[in-house]
Amino acid sequence: MTRLSVLSVLVLLSLFGLNARGQQTEQWGDQGNGAYRNPVIPSDFSDLDAIRVGNDYYAISSTMQYSPGMAVLHSKDLVNWELLSHVADDLTRISPDLNWDKMNSYGKGIWAGSIRYYNNKFWVYFGTPDDGFFMSSATNPAGPWEPIHQLWKVQGWDDCCSFRDDDGQLYFVATQFGLDPKNGKKYNIHLFKMTPDGKSLIMESDTIIHQSQGSEANKLYKINGLYYHYFSEVNKEGRVMMMERSKSLHGPWEIRQLNHVNAATDKEPNQGGLMQLPNGAWWFFTHHGTGDWEGRAASLLPVTWVDGWPIMGAVGADGIGKMVWSAKKPITSKGNPLRMQTDDAFTSTRLLSQWEWNYQPRSDKWSLTDRRGFLRLHAFQPIDPQNPKKVLLRVGNTITQRSMRTKSNVATVKLDVSGMANGQHAGLTHLSTASYSALGIKQQAGKRYLVYTVNDTDSTGPAINGKTIWLQSSWGFDGINQYFYSTDGKNFTPIGTKTQLVWGSYRGDRLGIFNYNLTADTGLIDVDAFTYRYASEVSK
Repeated sequence: MTRLSVLSVLVLLSLFGLNARGQQTEQWGDQGNGAYRNPVIPSDFSDLDAIRVGNDYYAISSTMQYSPGMAVLHSKDLVNWELLSHVADDLTRISPDLNWDKMNSYGKGIWAGSIRYYNNKFWVYFGTPDDGFFMSSATNPAGPWEPIHQLWKVQGWDDCCSFRDDDGQLYFVATQFGLDPKNGKKYNIHLFKMTPDGKSLIMESDTIIHQSQGSEANKLYKINGLYYHYFSEVNKEGRVMMMERSKSLHGPWEIRQLNHVNAATDKEPNQGGLMQLPNGAWWFFTHHGTGDWEGRAASLLPVTWVDGWPIMGAVGADGIGKMVWSAKKPITSKGNPLRMQTDDAFTSTRLLSQWEWNYQPRSDKWSLTDRRGFLRLHAFQPIDPQNPKKVLLRVGNTITQRSMRTKSNVATVKLDVSGMANGQHAGLTHLSTASYSALGIKQQAGKRYLVYTVNDTDSTGPAINGKTIWLQSSWGFDGINQYFYSTDGKNFTPIGTKTQLVWGSYRGDRLGIFNYNLTADTGLIDVDAFTYRYASEVSK
């Protein structure tokens, strides 16, 4: 493979529409004309890894404290994606702190991991900063996934990846970001052998294959007989993509920087997966490491091999890549493209894949079968009900999905509130640990009122006399939100002030439906329907 000429670089720059801005345009994803724009998913899909299996593409995304955990995505063309499943149904198998009665692990929980396909199974490995490494496998990525298994109980490690060599030997690579007492250094990347079942590390095989300040995002590949270790690293530019290669997993390793970054404009693409298409082309599916209110969005970068190195994005004169914001689609889609799911009429006996609870839910306090066609949420007291501060961060069984950054977004929930009890508060929220807002209904002394909330401040609105209420949130590309309500589902009245959606604890804004009672475990609401309509990829 030869270095590209300057002329070829200029052609690539023109083809990929390179610019020096982040997502300054409302356009995103599939443009319907054979091209796409980054991000391909303008929402919080952090810590991505991705693989190709046949003609299908699968990715995983970290979920922190949300349950079910570790989202699995599916695509046919690397541009249009759907939510397929989750790997971890029960977060208490990781830690009791991830349960509804603890809720003290914001910014923790399920961090980055890897997805691989070998031995006729899909294998997912991931870590948490406090509880160590876990794994699961499945013959079908849509599930069911095996109950998660703890690979190694340890603290201060992250960003792991499994790897199967040609001889069948399994390996495991991960970063020790805490101080290593043996060498007194931080951010040591370790390589281990694993047992044949992939459920244990062979500890005596431990070796360090890289060390520097801020080296994470590990992936292992074998391409054309060479081993490639992908990772990200902090340097004077910011967090950049790096690669080591060697004829042996034990080195020696050559090392090269793969891309340049400008944290203010391209938001540091880094965590991701390298894939070769059936036609031989290579692509990299990645998140942006510096998040905004929508979280760490997902983008797709073309890969050009230069002197045996996979360079991400448009190759510069120095042979190092730069971010691209538009390109020709890698695959021509057939049929209707996949889309991120949002709406739910609650007619299924299982929650649809777009939903994730804030922490492991209390199972006896929600149901899809008690009243068919509704999600029934029973109210119960939050943790420390006498504490008025940030109560929505201590409320169990808040069900959420991701907010999108598009030109227009309208989310509407239809509630039956006839089962509410005194002391109960239920409604629609935009949730972040940095700031949150809500529009809900409170019942006191047998009467119900609309209540608009910003963080710890409630503002009481009009009385609600009927049993059905529609609550709505609307926001645009700037993430400035306005709430509305309706008593007939047709005419909506604005209420409260506009608020800015925000990012907090490594998470983008979440839409949520909440329900709690400060005084007793009593009362319920029935969620009749939820709709969330976001602007199409091509901004009109």
